[in-house]
Amino acid sequence: MPLLKDGRVAEDAWISSADDQPVATDRPVIISFERWQAERASFDGRNAPLGIRLKSGTLAGAIAEDLDRFALVAIEFPKFRDGRGFSTARELRERYGYTGEIRAVGHVIPDQYRFLIRTGFTSAEAPEGTNPESWANALSEISIAFQPSLDETQPLSLLRRRLGAG
Repeated sequence: MPLLKDGRVAEDAWISSADDQPVATDRPVIISFERWQAERASFDGRNAPLGIRLKSGTLAGAIAEDLDRFALVAIEFPKFRDGRGFSTARELRERYGYTGEIRAVGHVIPDQYRFLIRTGFTSAEAPEGTNPESWANALSEISIAFQPSLDETQPLSLLRRRLGAG
């Protein structure tokens, strides 16, 4: 699956490790939350970056105490209608101050890309055969926001106040 950053296809240095496979020690690897819980101590002293993959129902607080150990948090979207991942990303940024990469994985579509960025995601795995231009266009198609976000877009309500419009 192509990795998208800033609306462009980017090289992905990360590999995912299945729970029943050995974890590479010499390169960035993403492990499941379940594996982290079961084998946490085995990752002590690891030199290569470590990432964690959260299912959509896993709350950000479940990894809050360990965030400094993860260079990447991958959040699963089992269906494009499942918005819990947006809340998890925003909570990681706002409540827990996480500054590493947050990646959307699973069933995400270009129509969601702008909102992914606005809620704190830095990358997304696009489906195979995706048109990268549709993802890049999604960042510029809508320029007005109605709610506050983590990006620099000001919500329409603040713009109206600045302009003195009702």
